[in-house]
Amino acid sequence: MAFYIFKRAQKINGSIEEIWDFISSPENLKKITPAQMGFNITSGNLPVKMYPGMMIGYKVSPFPGIRMNWLTEITHVEYLKFFVDEQRVGPYKIWHHEHHLIPIKNGVLMQDIICYSPPFGFLGRIANFLFIRRKLEQIFSFRKLKLEEIFGKYT
Repeated sequence: MAFYIFKRAQKINGSIEEIWDFISSPENLKKITPAQMGFNITSGNLPVKMYPGMMIGYKVSPFPGIRMNWLTEITHVEYLKFFVDEQRVGPYKIWHHEHHLIPIKNGVLMQDIICYSPPFGFLGRIANFLFIRRKLEQIFSFRKLKLEEIFGKYT
């Protein structure tokens, strides 16, 4: 089984409370996800803030014409510091995504660490090389630009 780690870090203008309030609200995920991903939350009546054990259902379209269900569980939350989402149903054999917030001068350092394993063994390794890794790069590049648009460029 192939296993990969994808890391990204971004400095964001704003207080730790502002950034936490934004990223810990499930509804805001759509705002920082590229439209071509066809991302929609399918869980009804979500609370404003996430909590450990919370299950969130989505529909995503990682490639044109392909729609998938994705169910994640928020497994860990430490207020103003980090939260973890793990896939329960979806395209990966393993998906573990850590979101860390660290106060820095004039803002917050947000660190994302994704540990994942594509399905289909050898074919999954090829898929990661050909497009999964690139898709993650695209998503996080978009996310960086959207967060700069929302909170301003870090200075």
